[in-house]
Amino acid sequence: MAGIDFFIRPASGTTSADWVRIPNCDMKVRLTRRLTRTIIRGEEGDDLHDEGSESAVYTVKGEIVLDDYKRVLTMFRSGQPYIHDPFEERDVKVIFASLEYDGSNEMFKFELLEDIV
Repeated sequence: MAGIDFFIRPASGTTSADWVRIPNCDMKVRLTRRLTRTIIRGEEGDDLHDEGSESAVYTVKGEIVLDDYKRVLTMFRSGQPYIHDPFEERDVKVIFASLEYDGSNEMFKFELLEDIV
């Protein structure tokens, strides 16, 4: 989904002023299920068990000004921030898996993980 506004706030944030808005981002989400696979030797095939939980990986790319990057970097170093998931229209507690920033052109890439039990 191109050209969406990405919102992120620190875990301690409680007001609308705590949200950082990054306009015109590319964002994708990948959901996976947690499965247990038991290999049965001498039997018919494998036994798959769905553990009933899933994980979401959010990848966000775009441009960010230096001051907003510094605010996000503080969140990266301080705990679990919240993002607004534009696909499901809800706020999601996540952790940063990775953060990239190119100061020459202000381009960034964030990978954020949500663990859904």
